[in-house]
Amino acid sequence: MYEKLVFPFPMENNEAVAEGDDPGYVIKPQAYFRGATQIPGSNFNVGFQIFVKPFFLDRVPHRHDVDEYLIFLGGSFPNVFEFDADIELTLGKIGEDAEVFKITQPTIVRIPANLHHCPLNFKRIDKPVFFQAAVMQPMFGGIYDTPDGEKVMKYNGPIQCKYDAAKKCDSCGKCLLEDWKA
Repeated sequence: MYEKLVFPFPMENNEAVAEGDDPGYVIKPQAYFRGATQIPGSNFNVGFQIFVKPFFLDRVPHRHDVDEYLIFLGGSFPNVFEFDADIELTLGKIGEDAEVFKITQPTIVRIPANLHHCPLNFKRIDKPVFFQAAVMQPMFGGIYDTPDGEKVMKYNGPIQCKYDAAKKCDSCGKCLLEDWKA
């Protein structure tokens, strides 16, 4: 009866890197909970990654209409407080109220709904960093300022489409309309 509420994590090898960047920045495989794609009705989306090399993760400022949480811990288990990295995160709208925060120890950042954030740059990593981005929405995505106005862009990773086994997810959103029913 409750089987739709239990979803084993699939392994992913997310290769999303900017042209010219080193794809070896993160340990593979990685784990992601892709929200409503995997558990119908879910309004939670989270990734689990261990960074081992410097990497400019998110160059483009954006916002979400829900809260997001960024967690930075040491990636040398079992001691997640063994942290040796320099990370920079910008909060606020660039050119208006932006502040750059330097993360040099285990940290959690709450990004309230509609707060512009990023760039996010893992500048130095001398010990692995466990990074988790959790957003309270059914599919990962953001609202970006473009020359043509605000644009919502969604990304659901390199997973298979839930409705068509022959194609990868294109973030169409059809699966977001499902709800869990006992």
